Amino acid sequence: MNKFLIVTADDFGLHEAVNEAVEKAARAGTLTAASLMVSAPAAADAVRRARLVPRLRVGLHLTLADGRAELPPEAIPHLVDGSGRFGGRGGPRGLAHEGVRWFARPAVRRELAAEIRAQFRAFERTGLLLDHVNAHKHLHLHPTVLGLILEIGLEFGMRAMRLPAEPLWFARRCASVRRGAPAARGVPIAPVLSAAGLAPWLGLMRRRLGAAGLGYNDHVFGLAASGAMDEAALLAILERLPQGATEIYLHPATRSGEVIAPRMPAYRHADELAALLSPRIAMAMALCGTERGGFLDLASAGKLRPGTASSSRNA
Repeated sequence: MNKFLIVTADDFGLHEAVNEAVEKAARAGTLTAASLMVSAPAAADAVRRARLVPRLRVGLHLTLADGRAELPPEAIPHLVDGSGRFGGRGGPRGLAHEGVRWFARPAVRRELAAEIRAQFRAFERTGLLLDHVNAHKHLHLHPTVLGLILEIGLEFGMRAMRLPAEPLWFARRCASVRRGAPAARGVPIAPVLSAAGLAPWLGLMRRRLGAAGLGYNDHVFGLAASGAMDEAALLAILERLPQGATEIYLHPATRSGEVIAPRMPAYRHADELAALLSPRIAMAMALCGTERGGFLDLASAGKLRPGTASSSRNA
């Protein structure tokens, strides 16, 4: 395989403005996949729209923080508050605390497994083909979460997952843009992640995905510029599109900021949609001469390897 490009919209189902953007970009041909939050407020609308665009590949965006659970609060009291919302909303420290609890407390792990299974089951009820699995805030990198996803997901036909391995040059570019941007603009670009710090976790994830016979991308773009994947960012990626399978993920919507979610006040959702609808981006994608599609389309390009997933219900 030379080059294969997957362009994904995360948070499908979070808001009707997100769903509208996904449908528009998919019809335009630039967006090839979307990750569905099955318990989000506009999930039913997202499923309805997905059925209108059969070529759009849809996967499961597991939500285990900063969102609402599928199970009722009384079934998972260690994970959610009385309204059914997860903990871990306080940024990295809050998520780190949740991660320790998932690893160290058997009762919490049992509830986590039950919730993950419930979200897979909710996706199954949509009748959509499961293209891929990832997790909100990339929590599938956590070894405990990853282990549960592998154990449970294979029962539901999971065949591919996102590997959040972003080339360092793009993170450096984002840091440079951030330094040169006016402070008032509020570009939500994350700090450059330590390649040395992430490498062991990514290596472990690659080994576990390979052992499970699952497909995955070689590269991803979207971490360092989350909420700011505008036309300039996409053009920079397409100009240097690497060999192998690349996933570019975005958060497009017809409206921007905290109207979509309180935790996204500086996200430029509408700019990301504009990028996906840009003639310059469409031309750049065409000039790349690369195959495009979803994760399951990687099978025809020779990326997905046969494994235990092949005998599951949706295979």
